[in-house]
Amino acid sequence: MAARVIDENPQLAHQHVMSAARRAGRIGVVRESLAITAYATGDFALALRELRTYRRISGSNDQLPLMVDSERGVGRPDRALELGRSVDRSTLSPSVQVGLAIAMSGARLDLGETDAALVELEIPQLNPNTAFSYSPELFAAYAEVLSELGREDEADEWLQRASRADAAIGASGDDDETVEIEEMEEDDAAALAAEAADAGDEDDEDDEDDTVAAGEAARAVAEAGLNAVDAPITDADADDDIVNEAADTAETDVEIDNVNEADTDAAASVSIADANDETEPNAASPKA
Repeated sequence: MAARVIDENPQLAHQHVMSAARRAGRIGVVRESLAITAYATGDFALALRELRTYRRISGSNDQLPLMVDSERGVGRPDRALELGRSVDRSTLSPSVQVGLAIAMSGARLDLGETDAALVELEIPQLNPNTAFSYSPELFAAYAEVLSELGREDEADEWLQRASRADAAIGASGDDDETVEIEEMEEDDAAALAAEAADAGDEDDEDDEDDTVAAGEAARAVAEAGLNAVDAPITDADADDDIVNEAADTAETDVEIDNVNEADTDAAASVSIADANDETEPNAASPKA
């Protein structure tokens, strides 16, 4: 249930996961989901505590990018960089490496280190000729830093590459597939545009059908594309010292137990169909 509503109503998703955490607080996927919904609602301190607990239970570094971004969210970019450097990146999957690079680049921007932010993104996955599910977000992040440096022409090129990668992935229908991207010359693009215009003049009805199909394709691409999650940098209160893992777990358990009756009533008010869905194992996953 939480995975289905997190984008539309993160608060409701958070209530569902809090309810699950009361019953199964020692299950890794529950703590992971609680961290993700806390992050989505802007509670970065809780997200960070839950992500530490999840990592201790599961032994996985898959959520390291979200941990780094949560450190940014509580206003500690220096500690975010330290955390990101604490893990050998070669042990991470390519998608996690990309998410970590984007989070580290954001921390550099928080510190005003724009040149270093660009270097953080210059990783092997920054290949304009191939596209994976993480490529549009990586290309767009690179374009943003280029723009911060005043290199607008290059920034525009990478934004176009991000758009082409997104469209290519949507057309392939498989996020795990490697898609080759060919950049068209200006003359070729003009020729294709002229051919499209001629075809439209010959048959208006076909042109209308193509317009409808293009709209449907655009919606499909939008649904399939990845959205970068950029944690707002706030002045959220957070202890300057990192508490130990046992204290994190105890503190979170107290928060869970003290949720007021209004939260319980809100979670219980969902339909019977939603309640049945809630019994199925669902894990929300971040976009990196």
